[in-house]
Amino acid sequence: MFELLRRRRLREKYAAIWVVIALGTLIVAAFPQILRWVADLVGIQTPSNLLFFGSLIVLFAVSLQLSREVGLLEEQSRRLAEEVGTLTMRVDALEKPPDD
Repeated sequence: MFELLRRRRLREKYAAIWVVIALGTLIVAAFPQILRWVADLVGIQTPSNLLFFGSLIVLFAVSLQLSREVGLLEEQSRRLAEEVGTLTMRVDALEKPPDD
């Protein structure tokens, strides 16, 4: 993860999310009774089901965030393409010799 950050392949906000997920995973791996306690607290019979459900929610949230960002980037790309087209037309109009 640090290598991805260093090479600018991963943004800091996503690195923070993955660090939190990794720490949570390490804590649950080191202390599995925490997972059993939380499963009992929310009324889930099998702690592994809670783990799978939590993983599903995290992946859904990441997917939703990435979909939002892709939409914003598509909008920005469209707007920039329109601006380039407009500027190209203006430059072409300025470079065109006057009609006599």
